[in-house]
Amino acid sequence: MNQQGHMASYGQPQSGYQGYQQFGYNSQHTAGVPTSQYGPYNGPVQGYQPTAVLQGPLRTASGAPPTSLPPSTAAQSTAYNQYGQGDVQNGPAMSDQLQRFPVSQPYMPGSHPMPYQQYAPLPNNTQQLPNQMAAMQISGSTTNAPPPPPPASQSYGPPTSHHQTTASFPLTGPASYTQYPTPLQNIPSSVPQGGNPPQHPFPGQPVPVSTFTSPPTSTGLTGSTLLPPSGVPRPPVMHGPPLSGQPQAGLPPSQPPTGHYPPQLNHRPVGLQSGMPGVVTGPPAQGFQAHPSQPSQGLGPQQNGSFGQVRSPQPNFAAPYTGAPSYPSQPQPQQKRLDPDSIPSPQLNELPPQQKTRHRIDPDAIPSPIQVIEDDKSNRGTEPFSTGVRGQVPPLVTTDFVVKDQGNSSPRFIRCAAYNLPCTSDMAKQCQVPLTAVIKPLATLPADEAPPYIVDHGETGPIRCNRCKAYMCPYMQFIEGGRKFQCAFCSCVTEVLPHYFQHLDHTGKRMDCYDRPELSLGSYEFLATVDYCKNNKIPNPPAFIFMIDVSYNALKSGLVQLLCEELKTLLDYLPREGNAEESAIRVGFVTYNKVLHFYNVKSSLAQPQMMVVSDIADMFVPLLDGFLVNINESRAVINSLLEQIPEMFADTRETETVFGPVIQAGLEALKAAECAGKLFIFHSTLPLAEAPGKLKNRDDKKLINTDKEKVLFQPQTSFYNNLAKECVAQGCCVDLFLFPNQYVDVATLGLVTYQTGGSIYKYTFFQAQVDGDRFLNDLHRDVRKVIGFDAVMRVRTSTGIRATDFFGSFYMSNTTDVELAALDCDKAITVEFKHDDKLSEDVGAQIQCALLYTSCSGQRRLRIHNLSLNCCTQLADLYRNCETDTLINYFVKLAYRGVLSNPTKTVRDNLINQSAQILACYRKNCASPSSAGQLILPECMKLLPVYLNCVLKSDVLQPGTEISTDDRAYIRQLVTSMDVAETNVFFYPRLLPVHKMDVDSDDFPVAIRCSEERLSKGGIYLLENGLNLFIWVGMNTQHDLIQSIFNVQSFGQIDSAMTALPMLDNPCSKKLRSMVDMIRAQRPRFMKLMIVKQDDKMELLFKHFLMEDKSVNGGASYVDFLCHMHKEIRQLLS
Repeated sequence: MNQQGHMASYGQPQSGYQGYQQFGYNSQHTAGVPTSQYGPYNGPVQGYQPTAVLQGPLRTASGAPPTSLPPSTAAQSTAYNQYGQGDVQNGPAMSDQLQRFPVSQPYMPGSHPMPYQQYAPLPNNTQQLPNQMAAMQISGSTTNAPPPPPPASQSYGPPTSHHQTTASFPLTGPASYTQYPTPLQNIPSSVPQGGNPPQHPFPGQPVPVSTFTSPPTSTGLTGSTLLPPSGVPRPPVMHGPPLSGQPQAGLPPSQPPTGHYPPQLNHRPVGLQSGMPGVVTGPPAQGFQAHPSQPSQGLGPQQNGSFGQVRSPQPNFAAPYTGAPSYPSQPQPQQKRLDPDSIPSPQLNELPPQQKTRHRIDPDAIPSPIQVIEDDKSNRGTEPFSTGVRGQVPPLVTTDFVVKDQGNSSPRFIRCAAYNLPCTSDMAKQCQVPLTAVIKPLATLPADEAPPYIVDHGETGPIRCNRCKAYMCPYMQFIEGGRKFQCAFCSCVTEVLPHYFQHLDHTGKRMDCYDRPELSLGSYEFLATVDYCKNNKIPNPPAFIFMIDVSYNALKSGLVQLLCEELKTLLDYLPREGNAEESAIRVGFVTYNKVLHFYNVKSSLAQPQMMVVSDIADMFVPLLDGFLVNINESRAVINSLLEQIPEMFADTRETETVFGPVIQAGLEALKAAECAGKLFIFHSTLPLAEAPGKLKNRDDKKLINTDKEKVLFQPQTSFYNNLAKECVAQGCCVDLFLFPNQYVDVATLGLVTYQTGGSIYKYTFFQAQVDGDRFLNDLHRDVRKVIGFDAVMRVRTSTGIRATDFFGSFYMSNTTDVELAALDCDKAITVEFKHDDKLSEDVGAQIQCALLYTSCSGQRRLRIHNLSLNCCTQLADLYRNCETDTLINYFVKLAYRGVLSNPTKTVRDNLINQSAQILACYRKNCASPSSAGQLILPECMKLLPVYLNCVLKSDVLQPGTEISTDDRAYIRQLVTSMDVAETNVFFYPRLLPVHKMDVDSDDFPVAIRCSEERLSKGGIYLLENGLNLFIWVGMNTQHDLIQSIFNVQSFGQIDSAMTALPMLDNPCSKKLRSMVDMIRAQRPRFMKLMIVKQDDKMELLFKHFLMEDKSVNGGASYVDFLCHMHKEIRQLLS
């Protein structure tokens, strides 16, 4: 049940954040940025209702019998927010003071129990949340027994937080750290405790889960250490679980295992203990039992969705795993704790004393994206990923891995949110996990992977099923000695054509199986015959038309001069077929302001000729011959034209422009030439001149957070909708480069770009000397990238499911065909599937994506991608095989489409509700019985809350006062065609500690979590999210490091206006510049570098990307949101 009352207030803008000056997405900023008045760091989100502490027995998550607890002295207390500074316990306490390895201890073969052997209550990532998430003591005295000395064999460097897997904490008065039986959660969701690398779930293992017991570490990754902030004492070393066979102090060795249950997800209670319903505000809590934890120093391996479990679970889970032994209670020696409020933080230091005392959960106690990413790299980045096994979950998008195509398409082409689909629609409705795939048909492959093979079947064309028209693929079953084949999608039997016949071997496979890509690979291409061409005619090679705004603004900014100069050399890099000597693409040129100027650049002319069309109400192309030309034949004339354009319009005073007629002109030119193509439009202002498609300024900030906000994302007029439809029919794609100094209505201007499969670029307050580099890099990549024209994509599925919804930059005239005037290597399409029948566990489910397109040489082709998935009747199997990154890609596209027809608040509430239902279904059906106060997350979805919160806080769904309406529309359009890797880094940016880079290694330093708490005043950090690139410099950075990077003596001399690092001949400078170059090469758009000095006015923009912190526009911190999600889940369960 969706508690609207509660959620209504969640995520609303907070008081005390006026004056936040936000900067545009294009690295421009508005002047006069005031410093923001921060509310309490990780403070309460308004609207959380305090809830009384629940009394009574807590049940451990592993199914052990409830332990009866002494009545809480805090029965009356309602929340945990404020308590005295000296009393802070940073996370849950260790339950028994058991000997444990530090979490970040390196893996030593032979020194650990077998994977999944029962440990003592696990440390690390089990993640039972402290106070909010665990019933914790937030006050008063603590026992001062010193920690036991570490055994000699266990001192592996800095300690990390301890994590019990599933201990429930007593709600007793101050100072009583009594340990109750702590049965282990089914399986340690993270073997990291002892430092074991995460393992694949083994047969019989319950599915990985995360329940938060005590804080997992999460700042450095395996093997790396993060020092505590300056001024904070280094915590004592803590110990890991005993080695197998070692007796454990005070525990009967023969304790029988408890908590048997069927093989389900091993989970970890995330510890909002009963009595701690995840409330985020309220008066000080008097008596929660705090379970202190260490600040994390180095991370144990934490697997991508799991604390230690690998993401790609294997089929055939066998016998049930027995629960952990239940140990008698023991007194808990108190560890020395880090007081979170002593961590320097501008927000806290600016607060009045009574607000500083709020207790915050130790952020190390909750799932860390960085740890998950690093664990996946270490576990899955070394071996090639072979696609031969059905329903395998691939490595994360952040892992660098090699793919071997053995019958299923590479995850670079298709990624799914679930690799084990529910067999029935009832099961799908119950779990609410969307069945989606993100498909990137023309994705660029790394150099060590072969591009899809091209198969030519001659005049007969590709072999297909007679009934459903699916293309030949490895899943087709040949029968009757090879004379017929049975379709894997519709089961229809089709005769094999004589020329395609081949005998079968003793296993029923064709003898030539491995000689034919379509019988052995997941991805390949067919050459299409004339039957697949428009009007049954082989297409002409496509054309590029460059359409340049020559109004006053475009000339004054230096755009026209810069562009014309660049085009002289850029035209040598037009896309070409494989080994062709020159490109087959023809080019044309148009300039415009209130009228249009066409240019004849025929090779026989000595000088280009201009033709002006001023009748823009009825657009036509005044010349055919000489408008679209071969670049090499007409090079001299084209160069002459490009030199003359800036001079011709140098003295213009024309400020008004048209836009609709410009697209119409390009469309008419392509129609006349009977070819597909792309328009590159360079445009600077709102089209106010009298003409078709004229717009008015309708920007209205007052509509934000009202029911009418949706009109800001909708086009002003239907003119561009109709124009887009005509463009798609012709194969005319529009790429739009915008250079606005004020509102230009991106929501309307970008519509044709969006529906034709084009790209949009925006350079606010463009100045050639400052932004030229970024613009030219984007233009180069846009002109040169792999592209298919006049494309149609269809997704076929086996019986039982069908594609029902599509998200991306395209047009659909019916329910099945995705029509694209063009599709490039960066564009992804997200597809949602629904059940229309039952699926079978034996057969699984098959997906085939077929893209029909015209190549840059004019060749008609079909690119085919196939993927087979498992099907299951147990929810546990479904939750074991999900991919959170793909799930978030779907959720964000669903939400960004939702804002067109719903208020943003409704969209946010719907996202929270669906995610809570997914997690509540898991808790109810897959986790072993445990206290309602524990937040239990599936292993592979433990990052769902942090990523979902990033989406909810994004500028489209929760704008600050300074983000422009145009920027919101721009971001909305960009994200809609992003693939999984792009949405991953866009919503949770990468933050790299530059001062820790190893100049002798090719590797980047291990990233840190996106939170201000993680920044050291003595450090330099690089942050990137695919659109923005910052280098943040702390004020206490060593002078020699500043000298070696910025070539100045001190922090004060660094020029924050620089957009490029100085080229210095020293290892630090070379390494950092190479890191910046490599990061830029990984992203589809060039990121302009911004230097941010600590406490500088630009720091506010930088902090906007620290996604785990509370945002100035009202977004919750990660910790607060996790509590909120827990409350939502509990309401659904109750």
